Amino acid sequence: MKLRSLLRPDVGVVSTRYSRSLGSLAAAACLALAGTAFASGSSSSTPLISAPINENNTISIGSVPIQALNSKDLGPVSDSLPLNHVFLQLSRSPAQEQALQNVINGISDPHSSTYRQFLTSDEVAKFGPAEADIGTVVTWLTKQGLTVNKVSQSGMTIDLSGTAGQIGAAFHTSIHNIVYNGQQHISNMTAPRIPATLSSVVAGFVSLNDIRPQPQLIRAKKGFSFPCTGCPGGFNGAEQFDIGPGDFSVIYNVAPLYKEKITGKGQTVAVLEDSDILDADVATFRTAFGLNKFSGTFTQVHPGTGCADPGPQGSEDEASLDAEWAGAIAPDADVILASCADTATNFGGFIAAQNLLDEKDPPHIMSLSFGSCEADIGPGPTGNGFILALWEQAAAEGVSVFVSAGDGSAAGCDDFDTATFATQGIAASGFASTPFNVATGGTDFLDTALKQNSTYFSLNNNAVTGTSALSYVPEMTWSDSCGSTVLINFLNGKPVTGPSEDPVTFCNSATGQSFLNISGGSGAPSIIYAKPFYQQGIPGNPNDGARDLPDVSLFASNGFFSHAILFCFSDASEGGTPCNYKVPADAFANSAGGTSFTAPQYASIQALINQKAGGAQGNPNPVFYDLARAQLDKAAMVKDCNATLGNQISNKCIFHDVTAGSNAVPCFGNTDCFGSNANDLGILSTSDKKEKPAYTAEQGWDFTTGLGSVNVTNLVQAWP
Repeated sequence: MKLRSLLRPDVGVVSTRYSRSLGSLAAAACLALAGTAFASGSSSSTPLISAPINENNTISIGSVPIQALNSKDLGPVSDSLPLNHVFLQLSRSPAQEQALQNVINGISDPHSSTYRQFLTSDEVAKFGPAEADIGTVVTWLTKQGLTVNKVSQSGMTIDLSGTAGQIGAAFHTSIHNIVYNGQQHISNMTAPRIPATLSSVVAGFVSLNDIRPQPQLIRAKKGFSFPCTGCPGGFNGAEQFDIGPGDFSVIYNVAPLYKEKITGKGQTVAVLEDSDILDADVATFRTAFGLNKFSGTFTQVHPGTGCADPGPQGSEDEASLDAEWAGAIAPDADVILASCADTATNFGGFIAAQNLLDEKDPPHIMSLSFGSCEADIGPGPTGNGFILALWEQAAAEGVSVFVSAGDGSAAGCDDFDTATFATQGIAASGFASTPFNVATGGTDFLDTALKQNSTYFSLNNNAVTGTSALSYVPEMTWSDSCGSTVLINFLNGKPVTGPSEDPVTFCNSATGQSFLNISGGSGAPSIIYAKPFYQQGIPGNPNDGARDLPDVSLFASNGFFSHAILFCFSDASEGGTPCNYKVPADAFANSAGGTSFTAPQYASIQALINQKAGGAQGNPNPVFYDLARAQLDKAAMVKDCNATLGNQISNKCIFHDVTAGSNAVPCFGNTDCFGSNANDLGILSTSDKKEKPAYTAEQGWDFTTGLGSVNVTNLVQAWP
């Protein structure tokens, strides 16, 4: 079994524990661990804690979050402030980590003899800290006056509660009130510390702040309306063709599967949220689009320890679209909305995911549509380590996890919803960048730019709920920005798929100033994880040694080139609007874009795959890349599967190779920014010295859409 390190050795962002070289381990040692006879119960690993605990000899286990360093400090919180269900992350030894990764690689690789021989959560625990070490840590926490609520079934996470004063005293840190981005939050303002004796087992806190991840839902840009009256540039008067489940079925060729009774029957998809929704919204959506004739059910649950019912709250629109689209492509699949209330330091979606994965029979498919850039997650590297362990556990247990790649183009650390230009450079979402989940990106349709709406959509279909798509629609990179080559050519009256005016010049022009934003499908290399085996050698994927995002994409535009996606969010108390799709204003209010949609859509596609294949599939990426490699190795298929061909694309394609457009965005400063000076904006670039826009669509895999979008029927039928 080939040893593969999945953590990058060339960066210092990860902790010492996670940045050690794993490739030097002896194969015999790894195989011995990988071949352990599994039985239910805790880890049988050798204890690592041997010396007595010395409270005077401490070591740092994290840092102050970047957001807190850029905030206004209002001083310490009250010592009595309750901090409930704080996650303390434990760590595996390097040998255990490599052994588990080898097992997961084997059960995920269709060429392996151990393919799909999944583990239980108890068996995953065999690769975790020794039971004696966990007991030592729990005893120490209890002596500090803290309450241990639970140790995760994998043995990797301790759920604890206490007051800010107790946690501050135990971990030699201080929790403060801060103002970040105009809002009040709490955060640790010094790095937490523990007795050095415990450092071989304790990695650190997942989070000691309440700065929440961002839902990857994005509404129409300012100045756009439905119908488009008074819109900027060449968009004035444009008609909008929104996408419903019927349109999706036509465009991505789902309908033939329904004729074969492949509808997701017997499968369960869980969407991970921190808000409840109105059951009626799911029912309205399914009725409006004819999905109610299928047998798929919808249930809201609050699983496990520390999972309080959040009720409907700020991210309800995100939760609504996730629940609706998770069952839209596999209409006979059962959808579970697993929601937990956020705690003072913890994201409810992660509480739900951890508790579901600890169950004896977790849902085989999960979707998450939130994100945060790798550098912003947690105090130091521990937050990323928690996400790695979470999705590792999922892959080991046969759970397929789909995570939105993001909506900030290549600028993953800037706010995609408000920023007019990037300042923090090229970055990937840490929620999506592990090797054990599928990162889902976004495309846009090219028909409006080509002035071919009537070729691809029925103009006489006035019922918004009716299917108006006529065939596969040509696709391009999704970008709302002045950096988009398609937008530049469209506004200049030139062939939209050809070379464009210099984006630096255009973004600084009077016309370009109307399109200053960073919204678009995200893609970037990870600064944490090494390139997984399945991405190695794939045509187009760079030899950069990094895990690269995204993996796959689907349509995700927010109405920019006249197309958005319909959903139902009617809760007026949270800003919802009646879901009367025949009323233009209501339809516009219930349409949006973002990779928020592509994660549950791919989860729904996976339900079709699981039904056809006969059960859980685990991490789908090795199969995705295997199938893509076979397609890209054939010259004729490379030519015939170009997404710009539209309705002339080959009916044999599994992947639609998106080669038009770019997701480069305007920037300012000297971080991955070319052309910026005191008076002008630059363009996000992989070089500060030369103009190398990040990024342009290319043949094969690329940072704009990954492998591209899919022909669903061909994907399901080709699945091994």
